[in-house]
Amino acid sequence: MLALSLALLVQVLFTTVQAPVSTSFAALPRTPGAPVLEALSLGDTLPLAHALILGLQSFDDQPGTHAGFADLDYDGVRGWLAAVLDLDPLGQYPLLLAAHVYSQAPDPVRQRSMLDFVSSRFASDPARRWPWLAHASLVARHRLQDDRLALAFASTLATQPASVPMPGWARQMAVFLHEDLHELEAARVLLGGLLQSGVVQDAHEVRFLMHKLEALERADDSASLSTSRH
Repeated sequence: MLALSLALLVQVLFTTVQAPVSTSFAALPRTPGAPVLEALSLGDTLPLAHALILGLQSFDDQPGTHAGFADLDYDGVRGWLAAVLDLDPLGQYPLLLAAHVYSQAPDPVRQRSMLDFVSSRFASDPARRWPWLAHASLVARHRLQDDRLALAFASTLATQPASVPMPGWARQMAVFLHEDLHELEAARVLLGGLLQSGVVQDAHEVRFLMHKLEALERADDSASLSTSRH
């Protein structure tokens, strides 16, 4: 009965009354409020969350027509992703879709909306959500060509406490972005802080970062000397 109820719910939420074959694309319905979704879950939010995310994913395929990402209402997409994440806070699929799938829309505004969604949800569970923010940084840099936005995301990762389990490369992204932006002092300070914090444990990685820090210090000193001469 629960499965049948959820199937009917998804059909009501994600379809509109139309002819069997239509060339018009139905608009994404508005997200119900949290109390409505909680009531519809019948006390078990996980099945409802799974049903809704599947309904959202399949929404661009409608009888007689198919929509690209650029045709979707991204405010609506964001609302449904948020609703599913609220129903299943431990689930990662909404963030994966935002970072890897919906961020591929050929529209910078839509891309930024998805990256902002990932960023806005990161602080609630950084230990599980750091991969999506790291990917958001890569999307910002390589698709949007926005190094400042990429650096903002990477800096958030770099400043997480040692209690947040995260690989070294994720914490070090901001260092290399600072370096690419010719902000050598900022890169040096950040890298020195990472080494002093003790979050980097691997001996080979520590040695590599020490060499990198020395190179940054030399480059920073050379840049300062060149500036003083002029």
